[in-house]
Amino acid sequence: MADPNASAPARHEHVLILDFGSQVTQLIARRLRETGVYCEIWPFSHAPEARIRAFAPRGIILSGGPASVNEGSSPKAPDHVFTLGLPVLGICYGQQTMAAQLGGVVEGSDHREFGRAFVDVTGECAITQGVWAPGAREQVWMSHGDRITALPPGFRSVASSEGAPFSVIADDERRFYGTMFHPEVVHTPHGAALLKNFTHGICGCSGDWTMGAYRAETIAKIRAQVGTGRVVCGLSGGVDSSVAAVLIHEAIGDQLTCIYVDHGLMRANESEQVVKTFRDRFNIHLVHRDASDLFLGQLSGVTDPEIKRKTIGRLFIEVFEEEQNKIGGADFLAQGTLYPDVIESVSATGGPSVTIKSHHNVGGLPEGMRMQLIEPLRELFKDEVRVLGRELGIPEEIVGRHPFPGPGLAIRIPGDVTREKADLLRRVDTVFLEEIRNAGLYDAIWQAFAVLLPVRTVGVMGDGRTYDQACALRAVTSTDGMTADVYPFDMAFLSRVSNRIVNEVRGINRVTYDITSKPPGTIEWE
Repeated sequence: MADPNASAPARHEHVLILDFGSQVTQLIARRLRETGVYCEIWPFSHAPEARIRAFAPRGIILSGGPASVNEGSSPKAPDHVFTLGLPVLGICYGQQTMAAQLGGVVEGSDHREFGRAFVDVTGECAITQGVWAPGAREQVWMSHGDRITALPPGFRSVASSEGAPFSVIADDERRFYGTMFHPEVVHTPHGAALLKNFTHGICGCSGDWTMGAYRAETIAKIRAQVGTGRVVCGLSGGVDSSVAAVLIHEAIGDQLTCIYVDHGLMRANESEQVVKTFRDRFNIHLVHRDASDLFLGQLSGVTDPEIKRKTIGRLFIEVFEEEQNKIGGADFLAQGTLYPDVIESVSATGGPSVTIKSHHNVGGLPEGMRMQLIEPLRELFKDEVRVLGRELGIPEEIVGRHPFPGPGLAIRIPGDVTREKADLLRRVDTVFLEEIRNAGLYDAIWQAFAVLLPVRTVGVMGDGRTYDQACALRAVTSTDGMTADVYPFDMAFLSRVSNRIVNEVRGINRVTYDITSKPPGTIEWE
């Protein structure tokens, strides 16, 4: 979760979110920030009273979570949350633990609610005011098995559903509120307005956190941290490292050197674009090292996805250090770490999270690197980084670019990786992305790419038999990459793409489309 020693910008109003392990806790933060309210997510177990007082939030939100309050080891909100005199909003599990801790009753139910549900609005409170009218029936998104069966003293019911008689509860005197549903998800149509009622109406926030302010404050922080020191930044050409590099350069100018390590696994023409953009447009001192022979040589015969990632990561550090030594070293290392990286590095209970695949950026410096870290994007979500990039004047073809993994095409080539396979995949990927752009769909898709399958198939081209490789196309929609749905291309589009690939890319004779969501799959194949 967030750095225990970190604090929000002092001049801004902010709200604290205590996490109980919900898969959608980050969406709460995203909804609040969309209205100009700075917020941080802490594990419920990392919120002592002194730390909360130092953070000085305008209010506290208790997230959902997978536990049952009736389990002996179930997590609870720190008791001081309810004695600080701050407004509190409990969501789903957060509502249940608040009710149980304050004297109410929570019980298991045979009528569980998962997914879309409807609540009957029976009253009004500061959360629903101006959004839901008494007597209305409103759609929400539920995910609960337990429910409140008796309210704590001081609370009243404002809305109910078939499976949750106390879907919205309110204690106006203490400014405590709870919803059994999740207002943060898009499936609750008026959820963002309900949350804004809490932050702006109840907590008194004005929405003074803007990207322009973040830019100015972060530049000041970088200058104060760096002083006369020298900074080196590993530039990948992706959104995060690009925005971090331009922001740092705006702060300290020629004290920054960017190192671009080309591992030979980038998309078509990306290396040329990176060099041109950062040398010519932004006049940033850039070292370009073509290390493709080294990377592809060491990946020869490697088929395990995790070993691929670790091999690429190790080689990147080695090459990066070589280039850094050539320029005489540096005092600081800049990274494009984002807030989700920080959040996901620690679970809600403070223990280790399950490792699905290796992540970069979080975990400190490589052993032996004696530099301090600069992470100017550490407080931002991906969409906020794009906004900041536009604020900095970075070209849209970089700011709006689909996410691209650090190991590059290596994890889109199941099995061993060769230069020939990478070149083949690049050509397929280029056709796919060209057709997406031609159809005006690029910005509607979170990520789109091709995968070179480790199988050969029989085909017929002209009057001859072919025995060539197959590829898979993948395109998903998402808000943060944590969950994703397949993009619903029409068959005419897929047929057109398939026809172009098999006709224009020699070596491919079969095209498939991956329709797996996340979960159960991941976005990348490896």
